[in-house]
Amino acid sequence: MADLVITIDGPAASGKSTVARLLAEKLGASFLDTGAMYRAVTLAAMQADVDMNDEAKLLDILKTKEFQFSVKQGKMAVCIDGVDVTEQLRSPEITANARYIASTAKLREELVKMQRQFAAKQKKIVTEGRDQGTVAFGDADIKFYLTAEITERARRRQAELRAKGVSESLEQIALPQVQKAIEERDKSDESRTAGPLKPAGDAIVVDTTDLSIEEVVKKLSCFVAKKLPPSVS
Repeated sequence: MADLVITIDGPAASGKSTVARLLAEKLGASFLDTGAMYRAVTLAAMQADVDMNDEAKLLDILKTKEFQFSVKQGKMAVCIDGVDVTEQLRSPEITANARYIASTAKLREELVKMQRQFAAKQKKIVTEGRDQGTVAFGDADIKFYLTAEITERARRRQAELRAKGVSESLEQIALPQVQKAIEERDKSDESRTAGPLKPAGDAIVVDTTDLSIEEVVKKLSCFVAKKLPPSVS
């Protein structure tokens, strides 16, 4: 396992992915984007026209496809059977279907193994997700849990979709629809039996509602500096 493991968990659009990437860069650590792993399996299943409710076939996809995860220029690069699919993983269709992978216990177990295998090859790691501090890395050196008010999270996600120029109609990315989608994702994440979304008992909870990304990274960096000796942080 890595010498330093920092986990950042939280609900959708709480800022954890961007914060984790920037914090990893600041600390000279590798960034583990677990969402990319779930999305990669989702993409592979969709490409194979697999029924997203068929657990056996989804497991077969996970076991027969070759998934490769690496860090390139501070970001996680993903290949499926040797083909780089990194840029395809953030489409709304992948986002909508990733919940099927996330809610299946056996798939989550396999993905947690992949996450630990990735971490074992790194010296320092900052990992983000929904169960990193509670399941994947329960013995992490530092655990963070980011949250934000639902209206602010919806605003962030809407801005993200517009910036990416998604092909959906304006109605589909209207603020009420975006907020409803996030609320449904929250409910699904919090109620699943395998790795439900919740802060670890020893996690540092940070409300990012009124903070910029830079302010959140600075705040987390201060926590890290206080908790770890200079030689590590």
